[in-house]
Amino acid sequence: MADELDHLRARVAALESSADRPPPGHHRVRSFFSALLIVIGCVLAPLGAVAAWSADEVGNTDRYVDTVAPLASDADVQNAVATRVTDAVMEHIDLNSVLEGVAPADRPRLTKALGKLGDSLESALRSFVHDKSQEVVASDAFKTVWVDANRKVHDAVDKALTGNGGGAVKLTNDAVKIDLGPVVDQVKQRLVDDGLTAAERIPEVNAEFTVFKSEDIGKVKTGFRLLQIAGFWLPVLALLLVVVGVLLAVRRRRALVAAALGVAFALLLLGAALTGFRAVYLDALPSDVSQSAAGSVYDALVRYLRTTVRTVVALGIVVALAAWLTGPGRWAALVQQMWHTGLGAVRATAARAGLHTGPVGPWVRRYRRWVVWVLVAGAVLAYVFWSYPTAWVVVGLALALLFALALVELVAGEPAPERRGAGRSTPPPSPERPNTDGGGSGTG
Repeated sequence: MADELDHLRARVAALESSADRPPPGHHRVRSFFSALLIVIGCVLAPLGAVAAWSADEVGNTDRYVDTVAPLASDADVQNAVATRVTDAVMEHIDLNSVLEGVAPADRPRLTKALGKLGDSLESALRSFVHDKSQEVVASDAFKTVWVDANRKVHDAVDKALTGNGGGAVKLTNDAVKIDLGPVVDQVKQRLVDDGLTAAERIPEVNAEFTVFKSEDIGKVKTGFRLLQIAGFWLPVLALLLVVVGVLLAVRRRRALVAAALGVAFALLLLGAALTGFRAVYLDALPSDVSQSAAGSVYDALVRYLRTTVRTVVALGIVVALAAWLTGPGRWAALVQQMWHTGLGAVRATAARAGLHTGPVGPWVRRYRRWVVWVLVAGAVLAYVFWSYPTAWVVVGLALALLFALALVELVAGEPAPERRGAGRSTPPPSPERPNTDGGGSGTG
């Protein structure tokens, strides 16, 4: 009889559950549009990252200058600039009149600087000029020149990538170049100070250093301009599509895990594309361009884009992990059990030590759900309003939220059963209790 009753109850529960479900066709329609929106959002995610980078990096002069300023201390860039300045200076030095134009009193000093020239005058003089160029580019004065020049060149970068702008620096042969005239002037002065007075006769030199060069600039202008215009809205659109797709899904938790991992994977592909394009870009440069310096410039320009890639990947993994761990799966349930067991042990230890929550515990227990949502919203807002979040910021916020949730669980957790009866004495079982069914007392 009992087996039949249990079977009937299970049957009724199954019928009620099936009555509440939408028809299978409705499921398929929702699942299709949910998957479609999530896929479109994942496709737009890397484009949104590039759009945000282009609007922030190319459209913001201060941001661009902050990006390229460290290159003034980069050894490869310094060596490339010194070589370019040396070439420009050597083009305007008449080797036959170098010693003749030097004052008699300065000839011993110059001879000592150049060493025994013999037939290698040009080589020795080039080495001498290159050393002076290296001294200039390694000085703080060069950092100032570099920052000022890049602030002026920003308009050319904007023109190169968007077709707008103009400015003090020309866009020539699909290349963005910096005028090294001030650096040449400083090198000329150092040469004169070190005895090479012939450097005074060097005219004004228009030496240039190539920051960026690509024959495909003209081809990508339109697309890049569209991305720059989309700047802020394209990432927002991608996020909205993913959110709507998750809300539309029949199994939202599973859809959230898939969407988070899909966005993370899409950004990983963008990171791989940046690495692959770097090799293609360097291989396409002319032979007279320093590969190491060009690589340093490329890495600096895409540094914040790579940071965005790492940040979104970390965020996607954290969201997917959180959604999975709060689900009903077997392994998730095991982790939840370990979490509650560990916090219960801590709570019991605190109670034995005399630590009590007082009126705070019942209040937090009553409004626990609201407290949890406020903490989650606070973590999300902290990420949204963080100026330039990184992957470590995401991890730090996730750990801080986890710690806060643990505190809420500790404070709001029900007291252990033995603690509730700690103030009362529980009498031991009476030995006569087993014999209350009408039998004898068992004592004789």
